[in-house]
Amino acid sequence: MSPRDAIVVKNTRVPGAGHAVDVLITGGRIERMSPAGTIRGEAGRTLDADGRWMLPGMWDHHVHFTQWVIRRQRVDLTTTSSAAEVLSVVQRSLRTDSRRLVGFGFRDGLWPDQPSLAALDAVSGDIPVALIAADLHCMWLNTAAQRLAGVQTDPSGVLREAASFAVMDRFGSVEDLTLADYVQTERAAAARGVVGVVDFENAENLTQWPQRWRGGVDLLRVRAAIWPQFLTEAISAGRRTGDVLTGGVTVGPLKVISDGSLNTRTAWCDEPYAGLDPADPQACGGPTVPPQQVRALMERATVAGIEVAIHAIGDRANAEVLDAFAATSAGGSVEHAQLLRREDAPRFAQLGVTASVQPEHAMDDRDVAEAYWPGRTHRAFPLARLRDAAVTLRFGSDAPVSPLDPWIQIAAAVIRSRDGRESWHPEQRLDRHTALAASTGGRTTLQEGDEADLILIEADPLSCPEDQLRSMPVALTLLAGRITHSTLV
Repeated sequence: MSPRDAIVVKNTRVPGAGHAVDVLITGGRIERMSPAGTIRGEAGRTLDADGRWMLPGMWDHHVHFTQWVIRRQRVDLTTTSSAAEVLSVVQRSLRTDSRRLVGFGFRDGLWPDQPSLAALDAVSGDIPVALIAADLHCMWLNTAAQRLAGVQTDPSGVLREAASFAVMDRFGSVEDLTLADYVQTERAAAARGVVGVVDFENAENLTQWPQRWRGGVDLLRVRAAIWPQFLTEAISAGRRTGDVLTGGVTVGPLKVISDGSLNTRTAWCDEPYAGLDPADPQACGGPTVPPQQVRALMERATVAGIEVAIHAIGDRANAEVLDAFAATSAGGSVEHAQLLRREDAPRFAQLGVTASVQPEHAMDDRDVAEAYWPGRTHRAFPLARLRDAAVTLRFGSDAPVSPLDPWIQIAAAVIRSRDGRESWHPEQRLDRHTALAASTGGRTTLQEGDEADLILIEADPLSCPEDQLRSMPVALTLLAGRITHSTLV
């Protein structure tokens, strides 16, 4: 960046500073921060912040990016609350598209009725219909879709966990996506202040993301995760976590799913789910990948210099995964950490394991948690307990499970409420400073020499009214000093 390409953002406020400042950005970094009005004529472009607040850019530490891109092409099932309502939406949608229908967003954990293959076939006939749950852990398929995917279900028409993951991408319409679709999705994220994502898409991310970046999908930094089926190839290529692949794309962690989810009652728990027969071998959920295999994968990755990100939701799964971190000395994160034994929160800090959590999931799942984890919800989504144990927290959306918008996660963590409801387990609310740090990679203020991944927002997030957090307006987003979003004149 030459001096003529440099940017001055004048008259901005920075958390911790007692006065307005001007910020000079050159070479993709903050070169100087001086009292407002003191930096003049040193840049090719000057932007007036008009007193807005400047913060480090936001990161979403857990996304499935292609699934988020695709979601806009799928029939929306997020407002349904029963199998009958889903069938009604399917029937209406098939009137306008008679080739194939893919829906997304149902949550069947509290449905008053049950999914049925016969009922889905009755409204869809020979048109393939694939309906994906909001948590991505199960699918409801009609006979035509099962035939297309080469699978066969029981009379419910539902596939869960590994069986579902194995066929989900056949209904993703990935082949219909263009680079423009990815750019549009990145642009929407930048408009919410996002400068980077950790992408856990189950795909050849180390190959696909560099291709996208070179094709112009370059508005966000991307840490590209590795799935077990691609681990050998990554190790053979000498890939290590943090290696730059191209531009803003770097090698991320190895992703392993150790258990299921709450809504599907497959998360691995110490106690049976309410309503299930304790004698049923699946009453407590169970492992998706056997613990011995999880540990072996962690060992291989660690020797090769690759960090790990292990999905664990139930309290038994989290305990097993923490044991694996202790045994392998692996570095990385537990993804989700939704239900913890009391003694396990301090173990995160002792082992140096990051808790990568999604606060909005607590708002989505509070009712199903009360139904299936009765008497245990004081240990569910235990954000304050993790903070008090000095655990490093990182926030993500798990998009498309919740929207790729860090302000939604911050609000959920700080308020523990949505839609006017009372705060759910308010003792687990986070202070704003911790919540903000969890969305900015640990930074909450700025200093000279910092990378110029920056945002301008309309209010001070540490002191504004709580109800402003969720929809915080973002006026400017910079990625290494390059404007990726702006509403400034």
